[in-house]
Amino acid sequence: MPQNSPTPSCRVVRAGETVTGKQALDYNVGISAESVGATGIHMQLVTIPPGARAKAHKHESHETAIYALKGVSHCYYGENLEHCAVVEPGDFFYIPANVPHLPCNPSDTETATAVIARTDPNEQESVVLMPELDRAVAL
Repeated sequence: MPQNSPTPSCRVVRAGETVTGKQALDYNVGISAESVGATGIHMQLVTIPPGARAKAHKHESHETAIYALKGVSHCYYGENLEHCAVVEPGDFFYIPANVPHLPCNPSDTETATAVIARTDPNEQESVVLMPELDRAVAL
């Protein structure tokens, strides 16, 4: 390591303010390039209010892993959002790189919350909106 480079160090990150991402979901960013200088991973909490849905999107060249904490969510996925996964508390859910998807919360009363980890260390860099698919899912 060059002499002038800082030595990497472990860090505790407290969830900060809620931010709304490009895909219209609310996040509490934890680990990212922006928060700790991460180079290969990003981790955050996502909250989907009752009856809410994201915009159809994909993460270009990056995988996503999700762990559901609270509430039931649905995730429509595939080239035309033709598949649907039901994700319940305690479930892990994997989304391969470049797969179009649209998560939503079908509940009228309960918020859905999950931990998301992605191989993109940047908070929003790999998000590619796909407005042509937004009408593929009627809720």
